[in-house]
Amino acid sequence: MGLYKKMDALTQIPWYYFAAIDQYERSVRLARRDIPKASGITGIYIKEQDWTGILNPNLKDDNPSTIAFFDGKGVDGNGDGKASLDDSEDVMYSIAEFLLPYGVHEYNIRIALWNYYKRDKAVGLIMEKAKLYKTFEKLDLDGKAFPLPKGFNYSYRNTWGDARGWGGRRIHEGTDIFADYGVPVRSTCYGIIEMKGWNKYGGWRLGIRDINNTYHYFAHLSGFAKDLKVGGVVKPGQLIGGVGSSGYGPPGTSGKFPPHLHYGMYKDNGRTEWSFDPYPYLRLWEHQK
Repeated sequence: MGLYKKMDALTQIPWYYFAAIDQYERSVRLARRDIPKASGITGIYIKEQDWTGILNPNLKDDNPSTIAFFDGKGVDGNGDGKASLDDSEDVMYSIAEFLLPYGVHEYNIRIALWNYYKRDKAVGLIMEKAKLYKTFEKLDLDGKAFPLPKGFNYSYRNTWGDARGWGGRRIHEGTDIFADYGVPVRSTCYGIIEMKGWNKYGGWRLGIRDINNTYHYFAHLSGFAKDLKVGGVVKPGQLIGGVGSSGYGPPGTSGKFPPHLHYGMYKDNGRTEWSFDPYPYLRLWEHQK
């Protein structure tokens, strides 16, 4: 936080944009095998040739003058006379140097981010993270909650990857938690609501993106909690709806299967998004609730 606040003071770019960019890149690096894992304070990844300049013969160059001569991204962010890729302040300030010519307001930041990443999804995820940091005014937003509260009967087992028949040949991308109709369903994370509405497979369903680029999917709901809307902020344990049996048909279809919550998790790695097994996480959160 100290680093983000310092960049804020130096550039007038709000700290939560630096935090959001950093967290986005850290999450991408954790989900990918083709780029190294973060080893310093920041998670931002810049290739050596981009840092020093594409035609610079010295990939370890930390001289700001020669880096600038070769049009590299590296800058001296802390006044020590070096532009080091191993220095978190230098790396973060290089991002600031890219953003500043566009302006410091949200609209300007969006344009700058698109020109940097060339991916609409990346821009959206970073802006979501910025909204979370701005709302809660802290960096520790990794808290999780089991989707059903204490005091209610439920059952579930690992059904991820099982075959599904309705709607064509497909696999089950989640875990089914069976409970009585109307049992409260809670947000599992701090996150932004990305999707809310009807789907012929999932019925009334809700999608929430957390701080680590993970998408939490809640389906077959009986309905939604009041005042939930796309773009809204939620936190772990917050009521989002109720267990139902909606889906497998046009809007309003219900009762084609026993009431349960379908809960799925999806990861974005900066290129694409895929489903992964939520069962181990549910078991962990269940014992923590």
